[in-house]
Amino acid sequence: MRLVILGAGGYGRTVADVAAQTGRYAEICFLDDHGDAPDVIGACCNFSQMIDDETIFYLAFGNNEVRMGWLHRLMEAGCNVPAIIHPTAYVSPTARVMQGTVILPHAIVNTGCEIKAGCIVNCGAIIDHGCVLEEGVHVCLGAIVKAENRIPRCMKIEAGEVVQNRTYPL
Repeated sequence: MRLVILGAGGYGRTVADVAAQTGRYAEICFLDDHGDAPDVIGACCNFSQMIDDETIFYLAFGNNEVRMGWLHRLMEAGCNVPAIIHPTAYVSPTARVMQGTVILPHAIVNTGCEIKAGCIVNCGAIIDHGCVLEEGVHVCLGAIVKAENRIPRCMKIEAGEVVQNRTYPL
């Protein structure tokens, strides 16, 4: 299986590292409009030329709105854009993680959570029971979202921030 990551910056390199650690991909390469590294094989707009049964895609744009725009574009084109989850992350069997989401090392997604499309759950972040992350949310390093919160679309929870119970009620 080949993984094509759109965006070859720091976030893209992080996703490539996580993907490599899962052992699921025979090849990992990038599309980037400004990249010149050897593993950048073209511009982002060339993604449609790569769609086949053996290729999956991931969007590594730090800007939440840009990432969501591209995710919808790829989904409409019929691309496979799964979630990528680091082996050391804990995701409850009762949690739902949607397409285009990445869950990085040592993150926790607890009981009954729903992580919608295109989210980033960064290293060491904790999403406590019953939370919903709407599309495109980024929970930064070590942040904690306490129980029963619904984090609005494309919101960024900063590193180390603690979102108290029901700050954003379900």
